[in-house]
Amino acid sequence: MAESMDTASPPPFGRAFREKYFMFKPGFIHLNQGSYGGYPRPVRDALRSVQDAVQAEPDSFVRYTYPEKLDEIRERVANLVHAASTDEIVLVPNATLALNTVLRNLRYEPGDLIAYVQGTYGAIEKTVDYLVETTPVESVRVPFDPTTDDDDTLVGAFRSVLQEHQGRIRVSIFDTVLSMPGLRMPFERLTEICREFGVLSAIDGAHGIGMIDLDLEKLGADFLTSNCHKWLFVPHTCAILYVASKNQGLMRSSLPTSHGFQPLPEILQKKQYTSPYELPASKNPFVFQFSYTGTIDNGPPLCIPAALDFRRDICGGEEAIQAYCRDLARDGEKLAVEILQTRALPMPETKRVAFANVQLPLIISSPSTGENEDSIPLEDVSNVINFILQHLAQDYNTFVNLGFISGSLWARFSAQVYLELKDFEYGATALKELCERVLKREYVEV
Repeated sequence: MAESMDTASPPPFGRAFREKYFMFKPGFIHLNQGSYGGYPRPVRDALRSVQDAVQAEPDSFVRYTYPEKLDEIRERVANLVHAASTDEIVLVPNATLALNTVLRNLRYEPGDLIAYVQGTYGAIEKTVDYLVETTPVESVRVPFDPTTDDDDTLVGAFRSVLQEHQGRIRVSIFDTVLSMPGLRMPFERLTEICREFGVLSAIDGAHGIGMIDLDLEKLGADFLTSNCHKWLFVPHTCAILYVASKNQGLMRSSLPTSHGFQPLPEILQKKQYTSPYELPASKNPFVFQFSYTGTIDNGPPLCIPAALDFRRDICGGEEAIQAYCRDLARDGEKLAVEILQTRALPMPETKRVAFANVQLPLIISSPSTGENEDSIPLEDVSNVINFILQHLAQDYNTFVNLGFISGSLWARFSAQVYLELKDFEYGATALKELCERVLKREYVEV
């Protein structure tokens, strides 16, 4: 496997840290860790080492070596997130697949509802729509405006929805940290309300592990997923899926269904399976289902130890990383507000994570407000977003995520240990110049 990393006198976080440990091309300012991540050289070395080991003896590695290493890694991850049992943790490619696994395994009867919070990640909301289309379940959305509502408002609305539909809601979906804008949610309180009403809690923690502390045993959620390739410095794709022991019987199959699936006895009586992947007597059936779901890239999950070692030995541990990123996000947000002459997302600093959220200086018109030369028609919003994102990448060698929220365009900056305040200044200045070009209608295709 990979050689041990050099831990001698790492430079301070920021540009020097980026140049020594990360692999971004010269001049590129990565202000969007929250989408596709980014990992350091020691993790890259671990990934290549795994790839070499797989190619050295493909069958032996996939059939025998990989499952053993996977069990060791699940134990280490379970300790990090404080799961009650290692067998409550499995690894999957990404959080979207994990939540699809949960939602598609649940059985729905006429009258059942899936509740989700407004602002839920688009792919998950579409998963709910698909289930409404193909099963008897219906959906109900909890209203939430992240630009005006505080935690108490959301908790109150959430409780009201569960109270109004008491006895009908099968499962409720909510985030640890909202994807857009990047806002820490009161997921602990929402989980408590789910328990109070007997509703299954399915938590989208795509922004979770590596960004905030997780104590799953204390949380008491039914299901939770979190991407390792966003904030933990693991190559994509890799995510954890947590299923509380009491709920593992609800998860009849992995996605895709594979050799670990155990058909019902009445089906088994009619046929006989011969498979090299039979359930060992010592193996948890739930865990076994996810140990092999078809041929995959074995590398990313096996890089988790290298990522955790880097975070501990080079970065100084989880709290050091979180503290730096929170402070940088706070200071970077203030600077971006000054440059763009707009506003930040209103929230107490106690809710600060590694995101800075700043409104863009563009007025979006609607039929109710009317249009003028200084506004952008509502129907042009998608083109404007694409214009800004494309030119951030092509002209400015950077990237900042954008979203249309509550009638305005917002930028979401990601803070990370390889960034410093000057990088936020650069990103905000690029956004200001591109907004000026938008007002000149340069986004309109000739």
